[in-house]
Amino acid sequence: MSSNDSTGKTLLVAAALCVFCSIFVSYAAVALKPEQIANKQLDKNRSILAAAGLLEPGKKIADLFKRVEVKIVNLETGEYLTEANATTDWEKAIVANPAAYDQRKAVKIPAQSVVLDPAVDIASIKRQPKYATVYLAKDEQGEVETIVLPVSGYGLWSTLHGFLALKTDLTTVVGLGFYEHAETPGLGGEVDNPKWKSVWPGKKVFNEEGKIDIQLIKGSVDPASPKAAHQVDGLAGATLTSRGVSNLVNYWLGSSGFGPFLAKLKEQGV
Repeated sequence: MSSNDSTGKTLLVAAALCVFCSIFVSYAAVALKPEQIANKQLDKNRSILAAAGLLEPGKKIADLFKRVEVKIVNLETGEYLTEANATTDWEKAIVANPAAYDQRKAVKIPAQSVVLDPAVDIASIKRQPKYATVYLAKDEQGEVETIVLPVSGYGLWSTLHGFLALKTDLTTVVGLGFYEHAETPGLGGEVDNPKWKSVWPGKKVFNEEGKIDIQLIKGSVDPASPKAAHQVDGLAGATLTSRGVSNLVNYWLGSSGFGPFLAKLKEQGV
């Protein structure tokens, strides 16, 4: 055996290779992180535009998103967070750059979130941020035409994260879509199916008395039914995912979610 084939040198080469690969992978992860963050935000903005019905083939997401105003809402009071009512340093930081606020991260910070009572937590999210981001999509004249609300809730296997868009009557659905989930492909994963998403526009989330009245049902909605405007086709073979979607929509439109905010808009105008 030559000296170059010794066990010691083999281990040394292997160790050096491991160190080199570790440094390379670490460098790549750090160097690519800004691009990954940018791509993630781009995908999120695409989902917001899709829910609002503003996606246009051939046009850049960044250009289309210029028609969207980002606002931060106090979920307890329904009021926008502004310089005038921001008191803590973290609230002032949010006001300074609302587009950078991440309410999913805020959930993990005790000072920025609250623990939910299981009795009201029908979406099974356990904790809720004190502030949430809302998106006001405007027409070419600068008038608000759609309000996009972030929604989340547990399905069968995962928490679904998405956006629900309403017209300025605050009752009619413009669109619903999820940008992140881990539901079963072909079953609960059909929340991504364009055909299923197409049944949402035009549905009414509140009845004439102003109460939440929207649900996913088993099978297909009967167009002749007096409840048709408040019903959505369930996902075939995915009862628990369907129930989860129904629960999360009802939760976020209710008093623990965006209910106070929607009430303010109805009172003061969009």
